[in-house]
Amino acid sequence: MKARLPAGRGGNGPSNMQGLMKQAQKMQEDMENLQADLDSREYEVKAGGGVVTVKITGKLEVLSIDIEPEIVDPDDIETLSDVLTAAINEAIKKVNDTNSSEMNKVTGAFNMPGMPGLF
Repeated sequence: MKARLPAGRGGNGPSNMQGLMKQAQKMQEDMENLQADLDSREYEVKAGGGVVTVKITGKLEVLSIDIEPEIVDPDDIETLSDVLTAAINEAIKKVNDTNSSEMNKVTGAFNMPGMPGLF
């Protein structure tokens, strides 16, 4: 036997759908505001014991790379290249991890179909 719920009390009522739509719109606004905030942030990452410093934005744009003189050895360019690569990769990872963590706070790790790459 099926139980009938009054309109607006069950999962199919129009007011429930309106409520879900409002929640979805609010979440979308929150996510857009957060993304703008995350994009405007700047991060600083050091590598090689602090001999290389990378500054990067939340949009993954490298602002600067500072290199201490002691890491510059014309006979060992490979080490400098490795430290630069490590610093840039760590900076990108830091931005991505922060973005993911902050978005999960807004969405509650809610994964919506058709929205790949947000989380």
